Amino acid sequence: MTFDTPPAAFAGASDTATGYDDLFGAIGLHDLVPASLAAWRPLLAEALAFFLERLPEERLAALLAEQFAAADAPAAARAAALLAHCPTLHKLGQVVARHHELDPELRRHLQQLESMPSTLPVAPLVQRIRAQSGTGARLQIADAALAEGSVAVVLPFAWWEDGRLRDGVFKVLKPRVAEHLAQELAVLPALAAFLAARGARLGLPAIDYHGHLASVQRLLTQEIRLDVEQANMRAAAALLADDGAVFVPRLLPWCSAGVTAMERVHGGRVNDAALPAARRRMLGHEMVGALLARPFWSQADPAIFHGDLHGGNLLLADDGRLAVLDWSLTARLAKAEREAVVAIALGAMALDEKQIRDGLARLGMRDAGCPQAERTVAQALDALVRSARPVGFDWLVGLLDRLALQGATGFGAELAVFRKSWLSLAGVLRDLDTGPAADLPLVSIGLQRFFAEMPARMLSRADSRAFSTHVSTADLIALAGAAWPAGMRYWSRLLGNA
Repeated sequence: MTFDTPPAAFAGASDTATGYDDLFGAIGLHDLVPASLAAWRPLLAEALAFFLERLPEERLAALLAEQFAAADAPAAARAAALLAHCPTLHKLGQVVARHHELDPELRRHLQQLESMPSTLPVAPLVQRIRAQSGTGARLQIADAALAEGSVAVVLPFAWWEDGRLRDGVFKVLKPRVAEHLAQELAVLPALAAFLAARGARLGLPAIDYHGHLASVQRLLTQEIRLDVEQANMRAAAALLADDGAVFVPRLLPWCSAGVTAMERVHGGRVNDAALPAARRRMLGHEMVGALLARPFWSQADPAIFHGDLHGGNLLLADDGRLAVLDWSLTARLAKAEREAVVAIALGAMALDEKQIRDGLARLGMRDAGCPQAERTVAQALDALVRSARPVGFDWLVGLLDRLALQGATGFGAELAVFRKSWLSLAGVLRDLDTGPAADLPLVSIGLQRFFAEMPARMLSRADSRAFSTHVSTADLIALAGAAWPAGMRYWSRLLGNA
């Protein structure tokens, strides 16, 4: 494998190293791609090499020196360390950390990227916090960090309120993280062009790499906007205000554009808690209900969803409630988009390929009626029939993924974040072993909303979707009328796949 400009920092770093292939092979970085997507592994390796060698030489030299110094460490640990070196790759590691197809040892090390011990000097961070938050000496800021993430460090502090000592935390950006992120994001346009050209030579489907990486660029830029995160936290806190099981930490008065101050949550990561099976199932229902079902089945336009639901952002507080942290990345799905999702689900229930394709078109997909899309929808319905399971988010996300891998375009960035959030949450639920029915709270809350809106339906037009369930009375009548044809389609598919 050769590239235009081999990095000078790599030359001579090891007598036995012959290129990135040696490094990636030694640390098993190819295994970040699950076996089901093995055809994409060569492209991932070449894309990572393309990305790394375009970083400033000082950063690349530090990364490679760290790798060769840790030559005797487990491969999975070295892979996680490489990803932690770059904010963009750190986020990639968090996204795939709970993918069930990955090697368990690799997953364990990747999950450490969700919340790591910090090795950064604390004094400069404290100085920056005091300067930006205007706290002076009133607060007792700890001399050791609590945790470190992809772009920020968390420091605990204490203050007196109403005669009691209270606990809080400051979230402050890591030194030079904005500079490093800017360097990495500047590579993405060239990386998109490389991926398109190299993917074509490898015979892979033509994906809209430019569109996808432009979305990544916009979303990662939000990661360092702490003022945006604070606004998101206020919106999420209002949404969950009457939820007794799930909450957003309270913001404190010492927030600024560069520092977030919030109440401290005493507890640990939800996946690390030793809980009886019944409590794990209840926690799973509470998470799906609060973070997915509640915003989805609402009339809010748009509705806010947490966009980064990895294990490090879900803490089980000492009082038994679930705290949801890090609202820097959110998805805001318009009501029309949620109506389209429901239309696709209804089409799947009726095994109606045309209705599914129409729903995909409403969701933004271009060429939803092309032959390739028709085949993919048909195959997804065949798989649904063979599974003998009801339609769920796993099925819908799987359909969207297959279409995306075939080059389907038009799905917006917000939908991509929503999909990522569901996949991350599903991984947390799987690790927590909450049982197979992850979609049950979604269906349950949807039914509650449906029965609550029945009186209003009696006074509304039959084609109105001005309801939190996003479905009109005419849609429901059509679904009921499709019961007999759906039964025929079911047996036809089942026998056809026998």
